[in-house]
Amino acid sequence: MKNDNYKIVITSEHKWLNLHLREVIRYKDLILFFVKRDFITRYKQTVIGPLWAIIQPLMTTIVFTVIFGVVAALPTTDVSGDFKIPAFLFFMSGNILWGLFSSVLNACSNIFINNQGIMGKVYFPRLISPIASTLSHFITFLIQFAIFVFLVIVFILKGDADVTLTPRLVFIPFILLQTLILSFGCGIILASVTTKYRDLKMLVGFGLHLWQYATPIAYGLCLVSERIPKYTWLYLLNPVTPIITTFRYCFFGFGFFDLTYYLISWSITIVIFFISLLLFGKIERSFIDCV
Repeated sequence: MKNDNYKIVITSEHKWLNLHLREVIRYKDLILFFVKRDFITRYKQTVIGPLWAIIQPLMTTIVFTVIFGVVAALPTTDVSGDFKIPAFLFFMSGNILWGLFSSVLNACSNIFINNQGIMGKVYFPRLISPIASTLSHFITFLIQFAIFVFLVIVFILKGDADVTLTPRLVFIPFILLQTLILSFGCGIILASVTTKYRDLKMLVGFGLHLWQYATPIAYGLCLVSERIPKYTWLYLLNPVTPIITTFRYCFFGFGFFDLTYYLISWSITIVIFFISLLLFGKIERSFIDCV
């Protein structure tokens, strides 16, 4: 039967990289609906609602400040120097960025399992679901980022922070974009694997915890460069490490930045994102048979 009489033809036969991007744009209203749904559902039936988006990073930062900053006395700078960054601001900068990365990765890794009901009944471009989840968590990050900027201004006005506002702040959007792309890619790859092998899902949370402590969030990069200088290059191959250090470097006005490792981080991000698109194009055609 010919398809000439139909404007839209739904079929599972398409190329791996045919992600129906035109359809995604045409379904932009559905994306906004999913973003609103995900954000509301996340804080539904909670006492203080969206305030958790503010309280959670603040409480985490306080714990980090006390345990790693006071008790363990870990360095809170990425490079040695005569400057002062309050431990609270140092830990919060890493926590909110890592929170964005881990939340998007977790959401995308469960995208097929959590949406199997609606995906099995109604047609829409499947790429809409991870995009909506990513945007939903990005809204949460923007709330946390606004609080972080407010606290930085307070510390500056009190004279408790040697923060220098520089033109490097214009690179912050590119850092956030890379964080979203990397977390999206890693999440989709995990979703493609855990859809078929459910037990691997149990390792995602554990793996994220290990990844977090392999990234300079609870300590400064100088801890690694001073204690194990021979292996610092290997540590910097972690794609999230240049993201975190570059974010602090751009925001505080000093710190660690190496263009070579930052470009390597971007290269890894692009490769992971490309692989995730290939896997997504393959798994979306048959995932309903697995879940």
